[in-house]
Amino acid sequence: MRNAVRSVAAVTFGLCLLVAATGWLYVLRPVVSAPGPLVHDALPLDELSRHGSVAVPVFVLVWGAAALLLGLLARWARAERLTAGMLLAAAVCGWLYVLNGVSILVVRQIPAHQAFHAAAAEQAIAIPAVLCGLGGALLGRARRSEAPRSRVVLSWLVAGVGLLAAVDGVFPEHRTSLVTSLDAAHVHGLSKALVVPLALALVVAARSTARGSRRGWQIAVALLAVLLALHVERSFDDGAIVTGLVVVALIARRSDFRLRGDPSSKPRLAIHIVVLALAVALYGVVTLWVNRLMVDQPYTPVLALRLTGRALAGLSFRGADHLAGPVADWFPLSVFLLGTGGAAFILAEWLAPWRYRLRRGVHELALVRRLVTTFGADTLAPFALRADKSYFFARDESAFLAYRVVGGIAIVAGDPIGKASAREDLVSSFLDFAHARGWRVAVLGASERDLALYRSLGLRALYHGDEAVVETAAFSLDGRAIRKVRQSVHRLERAGFTTRVLRPSEIDAPLRAELEDVTRAWRGKAPERGFVMALDALFRDGDDDAVFVLGLDESGVPHGFLHFALCPAGSALSLSSMPRTADVPNGFTEWLIAESIVWARENGFARVSLNFSPFAALLSPEGELSVGQRVQAATLRRMKPWFQLDNLLLFNRKFFPGWQRRFVVYERRRDLPRVGVAALAVEAYLPFQ
Repeated sequence: MRNAVRSVAAVTFGLCLLVAATGWLYVLRPVVSAPGPLVHDALPLDELSRHGSVAVPVFVLVWGAAALLLGLLARWARAERLTAGMLLAAAVCGWLYVLNGVSILVVRQIPAHQAFHAAAAEQAIAIPAVLCGLGGALLGRARRSEAPRSRVVLSWLVAGVGLLAAVDGVFPEHRTSLVTSLDAAHVHGLSKALVVPLALALVVAARSTARGSRRGWQIAVALLAVLLALHVERSFDDGAIVTGLVVVALIARRSDFRLRGDPSSKPRLAIHIVVLALAVALYGVVTLWVNRLMVDQPYTPVLALRLTGRALAGLSFRGADHLAGPVADWFPLSVFLLGTGGAAFILAEWLAPWRYRLRRGVHELALVRRLVTTFGADTLAPFALRADKSYFFARDESAFLAYRVVGGIAIVAGDPIGKASAREDLVSSFLDFAHARGWRVAVLGASERDLALYRSLGLRALYHGDEAVVETAAFSLDGRAIRKVRQSVHRLERAGFTTRVLRPSEIDAPLRAELEDVTRAWRGKAPERGFVMALDALFRDGDDDAVFVLGLDESGVPHGFLHFALCPAGSALSLSSMPRTADVPNGFTEWLIAESIVWARENGFARVSLNFSPFAALLSPEGELSVGQRVQAATLRRMKPWFQLDNLLLFNRKFFPGWQRRFVVYERRRDLPRVGVAALAVEAYLPFQ
């Protein structure tokens, strides 16, 4: 009952304020004068010459006061900001539209449709509607919401206004189309040159507003306000109504846009602005000096800067003053395009996610090593020690995850490592940490163990492949099924090859140089690959958590080796790389793996992790596949010339391993293309990282 009484009282007082505001204009017009342009037909019933117009400052002052009172009234009625802004804008617009339409009909004695059509274009309707909408948006009550979705809707509205403006700017022949009636491009003179750049800037800003960026919100409001002001100056049509409503909605939902931009970008951005401004000025000065014969005045740097400034503002498209010949045509366009390109670069840099910086302190490295040794039961855990990964820790430092950011995607390598009780809070905190910086999150190499945890936090999982893991206790070279591996072992033994297992600290300088030569020759010009399932270096100072299984010929020269990472908590060896020379006998790698498994069993390791087989369940299924999975399998087989997925799977199956499924975890389906590109880049399959 109390809320109903408040609503009725608010509506009643609101109508009284609308009537009073028009009355205040009648009272003030004869006694108050102000310089500046006039708002025509501000007094609906006064059609005498110069009697129906009011100076803009007076008009804005009166309706600003009315907007303030209406906003306070909406707050007293406990109206939410967006609701208050939309309702007040619509109510004021509707009231003044009817009032002016009826007044024009009565005073001018013209047909009703002409009267109301004339009323729709009145500035005296536009300005009060926008001011009152802003009053409600600024003074209404904030709605408490932990996960507001309005920013996504608003970003689409901002992008829609920008796209419609771009279409109208690119296709000016459609001046009477539906697109024209809805876009914000119908403005005068100067702005015609800026329509498409402003529209594209709106689209760029819309993407940032969808992420909740405060900077994106500021840019969107500023650009839309400029377009709205130009619209109102010309006439208030349907396109400006849409623009005005989006501005009101953005201001009403301003609390949804909380993500700060990268603080370190400000000084860098200031330097870039100065450099770009100097570049444009230098271009103008030098170009006009070279073409000074085409200038109808004595050349001076001041004149050159003035002409460059006018061209940069888009004021010289119909021909630059004081220039003649072809220069008058191409110089203004070149300056404008140069300035637009620079502005686009600055805008993209201003709205970009936080720049990722690799930071690894001594304390962090020691803590990571301890957690990997104590809790790293997963065979991917040792690879967290790569030098190209940053770390994010739980609040009590009892767990961590390793990540790297590529293209705005925070790629997490494997599952969190540490106490099980800290993992959920760790992943949740990392999601907040990444989102605050404008990054999306993806996990590569996630195991089945933590899928329930990821899904409980709203993440999705996509099957990626299987890791081949051999149980050392069950491995044997006996039997017909493994005869090919057994034949390889016998072949290498008859050829005089022997194995030697060494820790990094046991390898002297000459042997180390030989192993590095083998690696370089094997890799050739290919980059160092691996992020999730490989170490990034054969040798590190003070790092002895690895094993080399060397394959030596009769004279003791190494022809290849297997490099394993130690996983003490999981009682496992994880294969990192297996370089070899080009002249090794057939079956060399199979022999080394068999010898490594035997050594691991004799030294207390229960498992040996071999290569990862992408999409193994699709390429060699044990059960029936769905129609979609069969299509995926056929597509993967067509990619064989590039990725050799079948060959890798067949190689791993020789050792009869167990298969541990691995997944890609991601946030939204529309993120998958970006996640795929970022994953290929971080694994060095693409030329950028």
